[in-house]
Amino acid sequence: MNPIEGHLPTRSPLHEILAPSGIAVVGASSDPTKRGYKAMVGLIKDGFRGAIYPVNPKADLILGIEAWPSIAAIPGSPELALICTPAASVPGLIAECGRHGIKGAVILASGFAEIGAEGAELEREMMAQAEAHGVRVIGPNTSGVFNLHHRLNLLALDNVKPGDVGIISQSGNMLLSLALEAQYNGQVGFSTYVGPGNQSDIGFNDYLRYLGEDEHTRVATLYVEGFRDGRKFLEVARDVTAMKPVVVYKSGSTEAGQKAASSHTGALAGSYAMTVDLLRQAGVSVVHRSDEILPVAEGLGLLQKARGKRVAVVSDGGGQATIASDRLAEAGLTLAELSEETRQKLREVLFPQASTVNPVDVAGSTDANPSLLATCMEIVAADDNVDSIFLVGMFGGYSIRFAESLLGDEMRGAEAMVDLSKATDKPLVIYSLYTPIKPPALRRLHEAGIPIYSSIEQSVRVLRALGERGDYLQLCEQYPREPALEPKPELGELFARARAEGRDLFEYEAKQLLREHGIEVPQERVVRSDAELAEAVAAFGEAPLAMKVVSKDILHKSDAGGVKLNLMGEAALRRARDEILASCRAYDDQAEIESVLVAPMAKKGVEVIVGVIRDPIFGPVLMFGLGGIFVEILEDVAFRSIPLSRHDARSMVEQIKAHKVLEGARGEPTVDKEALVELLLTVSRIADAYPELSELDLNPVILNADGYAVVDARVIVERKPIASHDEESAA
Repeated sequence: MNPIEGHLPTRSPLHEILAPSGIAVVGASSDPTKRGYKAMVGLIKDGFRGAIYPVNPKADLILGIEAWPSIAAIPGSPELALICTPAASVPGLIAECGRHGIKGAVILASGFAEIGAEGAELEREMMAQAEAHGVRVIGPNTSGVFNLHHRLNLLALDNVKPGDVGIISQSGNMLLSLALEAQYNGQVGFSTYVGPGNQSDIGFNDYLRYLGEDEHTRVATLYVEGFRDGRKFLEVARDVTAMKPVVVYKSGSTEAGQKAASSHTGALAGSYAMTVDLLRQAGVSVVHRSDEILPVAEGLGLLQKARGKRVAVVSDGGGQATIASDRLAEAGLTLAELSEETRQKLREVLFPQASTVNPVDVAGSTDANPSLLATCMEIVAADDNVDSIFLVGMFGGYSIRFAESLLGDEMRGAEAMVDLSKATDKPLVIYSLYTPIKPPALRRLHEAGIPIYSSIEQSVRVLRALGERGDYLQLCEQYPREPALEPKPELGELFARARAEGRDLFEYEAKQLLREHGIEVPQERVVRSDAELAEAVAAFGEAPLAMKVVSKDILHKSDAGGVKLNLMGEAALRRARDEILASCRAYDDQAEIESVLVAPMAKKGVEVIVGVIRDPIFGPVLMFGLGGIFVEILEDVAFRSIPLSRHDARSMVEQIKAHKVLEGARGEPTVDKEALVELLLTVSRIADAYPELSELDLNPVILNADGYAVVDARVIVERKPIASHDEESAA
């Protein structure tokens, strides 16, 4: 198995809170229907080693433990308080905790910001007391906490055992579901669980940093409904995923990011797809089904990573081998191409009718000798073309299906697989149709740390996560972040002038911004008079020209009739200008027309969009996809958090479903993808260098074999005061 390496730069303050030497249970009760009773039972039953201080002014003893009338009356200073009382009492109790030296409080009560304005005010009052008295708050509206290695079980859950899966879940029922699933699995155990609740103080990024540092956690697993500070979470995720796997199931979408945006990019940002892209960029393994959460967490916790995505399948059934091959291909994994040496070794131990290409089908060779499957796994594991091994079929059930006498041979096969798992760094993943009944050979494998699954689909999802993690770790070493741009004062003045005039950059100003930082922008002329029109004709000669309106009030030029194409000669340009002005005034009679823009027609190619949005949750984000007028309909786009690495840019190009169009469809030439990658990187640097840039749309950018043409450019200017980089860092 792969060890966890590395360390985080700072130590989380949550270690003392989540592994306390003493705890106050405020609202402790002898009534079995109360949460204060459940918490006391969990602490006593699990054998919490620290001091327990029940707080209840109406009781002297609770479940045999001396009770105290108030927090102030407690003789010691426990690190943690569990507050089980109604919401209205919480602010005062938080202050009392702080005065008594208690460092953290778990707030179970609901009735805060989640219920509306009145609750939000109560939550602000609670946080004011917490900040004034130095108390960190978990919740409110949380399902609770456990830390099983420290015997802290405030949920009083039965049949959960200590292990290496750390869980942060905004749903208490999801935690219960995972706990029941782990109980059925029999081998999965948990380290720490926290329900973050409203995240009024401690958020997902804080919990993830703690799990990253926790010596008992090998995989961090999160069920997320909404991030409070997505950008900070991505920063922490990049630190943690360099050391250990992180699994996230994200429900719904980032509603805060969905706004009435004035650009195509803004309209598409804030989506679930964007969140998934950004999480994966940070090395997070994202699962899309709730029944994948625990299998993927278990597999990553046990195996950590694969070197790549080349899988060798060993099967005792042709049909299931075919199904496995289909699912692997759909998951973006590849069937490893076995060397001739490997195939010859397989031929030497299998029947002549066996298939030694990948997938390997033993074709009855193991019916009387199931341990031969382990031999086949050893052979393919020695092949340098193989990154992971997938056993598919009925191993563990031979003695049930054929003869009881085969049990000994199956157990010998299981021991050989255990030995192989210790000798190789290539993950072994096993699907057996006998998994639900847990026969002895499968129990032995599972106990030894080899994951066993009851479906091919779950197994493949684990193999995919292992391969993606291996690729991610290698790419982090190969592709450091690109150097930052130095903002130019004259371009800063461009933004300042636009802000002073209450407008966004005009198209020609947006293109000036791009041009000054090395982006190839076609030559064009701003036309405000007949004389400038004549100069444009003289400058561009007989080339077909395009004319567009320039107006701070007209956002979508085509909708207003503000675009004319394939114009030749001065007469055609004059006529087009008159028609554009008339159409735009009819579209908006209050619109202020600044000028028209004249440029040569771009040659044909593939239209794409490149955009930037400053998402309220995740900060600056780059978008790329097929362009033109249908971008919001097709939504074939990829997102990455800014700043990008070179790999980020390349992966965006490969991610979109229509990426084959860029490689030349129906005889069309392949576009210059390296020029496109450079464009994406430069746009990322520009957005990073100029916080005044709120949104950017380059749509369309026309790609062809010898580069690209930025046909249209929009830059939306941030109207609010811009914080300095120092202020952002301090925040």
